[in-house]
Amino acid sequence: VQLVESGGGLVQPGGSLRLSCAASGFAFSSADMSWYRQSAGKERDLVAIMRSAAGTTDYADSVMGRFTLNRDNAKSTVYLQMNSLKPEDTAVYFCKAGVPVMGRPTLRTYYWGQGTQVTVSS
Repeated sequence: VQLVESGGGLVQPGGSLRLSCAASGFAFSSADMSWYRQSAGKERDLVAIMRSAAGTTDYADSVMGRFTLNRDNAKSTVYLQMNSLKPEDTAVYFCKAGVPVMGRPTLRTYYWGQGTQVTVSS
């Protein structure tokens, strides 16, 4: 299993970035895909999650209306479109896959990417 994030960088407040997470080694279309972020000295927090079986997407309150998670199953890639960025969005952003366990569809095995840095600053 491999998750490779890209698209991070330095952006001014109010700007936009799109993060990508390219997945391989598992059945991407059946996996729950999510983005987390971790700021210096803080815990890793959920930003957005798309649950494959339920077909639902949820967002942290702090990014609601500004960030959009979407996926392209044909490319085994999940995206995080980030608009109206704020300095407090500065963090390392991680992609996470929750892969259903064979024969146990309510259980998941979790995998993480290596992270990509997003810095929002003027």
